[in-house]
Amino acid sequence: MSDQSAPDEGALFEAPRAATAPRPRPRRPAATLSVARVVVDTPLPHLDRPFDYRVPESLDETAVPGCRVRVRFNGQTLDGFLLERVAESAFPGRLAYLHQVVSPEPVLTPEIAALARAVADHYAGTLSDVLRLAVPPRHARVEKEPQPAAAEPPPGIGDAPLDAGPWTDYPTGPAFLGALRADRAPRAVWTALPGPRWCDAIAVAAHTALAAGRGTLVVVPDGRAVARVDAALTERLGRDRHVALTAELGPAERYRRWLTVLRGRVRIVVGTRAAMFAPVTDLGLVVLWDDGDDVHCDPHAPYPHARTVLSLRAHRTRSAALFGSFTRTVESALLVESGWAHPILADRDLVRRRAPLVRAAGDDAELARDEAARSARLPSMALRVAREAARRGPVLFQVPRRGYLDALACARCRTPARCPACRGPLALRSAHAMPYCRWCGHIAGDWRCPSCEFPRMRATVVGARRTAEELGRAFPSVPVRTSGREEVLAEVPDTPALVVATPGAEPTAAGGYAAAVLLDGWALLGRADLRAAEEALRRWCNASALVRPAEDGGQVVVLADAALPAVQALIRWNPAAFAERELAERRELGFPPAVTMASVTGEAARVREFLDQAALPPTAELLGPVPVGGDGVERALLRVSRDASRELSAALKAAGAARSARREERAVQVRMDPLDVV
Repeated sequence: MSDQSAPDEGALFEAPRAATAPRPRPRRPAATLSVARVVVDTPLPHLDRPFDYRVPESLDETAVPGCRVRVRFNGQTLDGFLLERVAESAFPGRLAYLHQVVSPEPVLTPEIAALARAVADHYAGTLSDVLRLAVPPRHARVEKEPQPAAAEPPPGIGDAPLDAGPWTDYPTGPAFLGALRADRAPRAVWTALPGPRWCDAIAVAAHTALAAGRGTLVVVPDGRAVARVDAALTERLGRDRHVALTAELGPAERYRRWLTVLRGRVRIVVGTRAAMFAPVTDLGLVVLWDDGDDVHCDPHAPYPHARTVLSLRAHRTRSAALFGSFTRTVESALLVESGWAHPILADRDLVRRRAPLVRAAGDDAELARDEAARSARLPSMALRVAREAARRGPVLFQVPRRGYLDALACARCRTPARCPACRGPLALRSAHAMPYCRWCGHIAGDWRCPSCEFPRMRATVVGARRTAEELGRAFPSVPVRTSGREEVLAEVPDTPALVVATPGAEPTAAGGYAAAVLLDGWALLGRADLRAAEEALRRWCNASALVRPAEDGGQVVVLADAALPAVQALIRWNPAAFAERELAERRELGFPPAVTMASVTGEAARVREFLDQAALPPTAELLGPVPVGGDGVERALLRVSRDASRELSAALKAAGAARSARREERAVQVRMDPLDVV
């Protein structure tokens, strides 16, 4: 007999069964350092801490500190960064395994991770928010590309002294370079001389740091400044010895260059705001140019400012710091006063020779000659200077506002022209256009003044395009060029021309401008802003620095009251004294940076709940809340002394975490060191 049993008859007529799936092999932890501490990409403040995961044996080699991972978190698969691997976890329960290693590339270095944690604590934010700013998105194709070999050291690297270049114009400049070469981490606030040599001075400082075996990070306001510093570094160091990081590069190329820095192929980086977190190997010098420009403050939470980030980074890495500008901010003046940094200034005689001749159109002597100058937008002195200078080269006209006619009023009674539909301000786009509302877009062709029924309007705020139109009629034989939001010019030739530009968009001129006219000073000085005078002086100095020296005939006419401190600082070209005076006044009045302030903004009820729940420092002073904008939005200001800054940020962060843990969706916006406090 056969040993095989006969099949059951019923089984012959059953449908075939599906093959049984093999059971998954049990996951085993890595043999050593089997616990990974991961920062999970979640915006919830109460989850702002590392979480422990088990490293499976299959991911032991790729799960390296700093790599991108994916983990199961609260029923979802989220991205994160592996901070470190340890042998044991303090968590008493069962640990979940890492779900995936996205890339073994260690994109988060220990230095940047520690810096991000410090920045998050300073600004009462979360680590994941800062890491979104610090580490760019991944491009797998770029990561797999072969990397070129590191460039050879540039000529001049060795024991021989380097050429100080433009730093010889400053009495303490060579000493700063000497301390930098000796790796003594000097820190300085540098008030640069007018002219284009500031780029060369930064290149010399970077070369000196490289000679000391350290890397350099340079942060500038915009892409045009990046291009200038990029050219200066290339001229001094040669090609492929530094990288430039800007948003205009595109995600792939920017990530490619960022990886070049991460992998230590180059040690000098120049870029805009986002480059402040660039992972420079062995960082020895941080440079910030024009720290008063508000573009250095990131618009994303937790709203870090490049000056604060670079100050923290210089302190943590024992790096040198150089904060330069044609002016001096009040924050930089505080750094000098506290002894954290030393000033670098040129002698007054050299400043007078390098700076253009500055005159105020509203001074008493000019008004005695021309009474109409009190109300004229372009007084006779400004016209006279512009006509004379236009024979010798380009003339710059700085206009505070872009557009055509951005504000209108009744031509008879001066009542502001408002939209009949939403009460928004009326404006004009061109000479032949109908008035329109800047809020709702309504065309108000049949407008009449509600006060006197007069149908005609006059301009109260003139933009750059209307200014260019008026100048074209006043100077019919001179070409007029504009530089602003729609089209920003990088450079203009050294030929007679009128250049109308908004602040920050002024192109450079080969050989410098023959003259500059700074229009509508009242528009800058009259803003309801604590920093109005400081910002006006910064914009004026940046434009005036493009003008030829006084000994070469360069002149600047500013249309503002000559008695104002900001105007006097421009005339004398002494922004450092103005910053010291501003700091003294703010200390007396209790305004930043003499004190630390934080703002809490949101719906009125939410702001009050938040303030009631926050365990604020005993010395904290509450200002407000007061309405801001519409829809019931309010803002409160909190003021403490500078030595209580950490207590305030910790209290605000704890209050936000408590609200987040209670799943209160309508959160408030918390900002430490807000730029707009008035």
